[in-house]
Amino acid sequence: MTSVQFKKLPANPSFNILVDDLLQGFPFVHKGNTPANHRPAAPVNIKETEDGYVLEVIAPGFAKEDFKVNLEAGLLTLSAEKKADATSEENKPEKMIRSEYSYPAFKRSFSVDDTINTENIEAQYVNGVLTLNLPKKETVKPTVKEISVQ
Repeated sequence: MTSVQFKKLPANPSFNILVDDLLQGFPFVHKGNTPANHRPAAPVNIKETEDGYVLEVIAPGFAKEDFKVNLEAGLLTLSAEKKADATSEENKPEKMIRSEYSYPAFKRSFSVDDTINTENIEAQYVNGVLTLNLPKKETVKPTVKEISVQ
């Protein structure tokens, strides 16, 4: 997608304000910075704890069956796609007048280094938040053995 950038014309600032207001709602207009209301399909928070890392993915409207979490070659991939309703249109007793609910599919990937215990990664989905716990490997501390001098 190509970004469209506009130069400000210093001679007529009111014209620039008018053009900015008219074009503000179009998603393809990009004036240098990402608009404040533009967010990725699934925002992620990453926290480090003493025992590991916690990834929190905000994804409301999905069921836990809609998620796929894969780990392959050090790449943790999270994806979700809303499954279509099993009921067909003719079996529904009500007629949909307007539907504004939107559950866009998403896919996010994160690299996992060798400090993570990949065998014990856990995921759970509660109240629209997918939480992944990535525990750290226990570091093997060398034991110190004191040898007495005779």
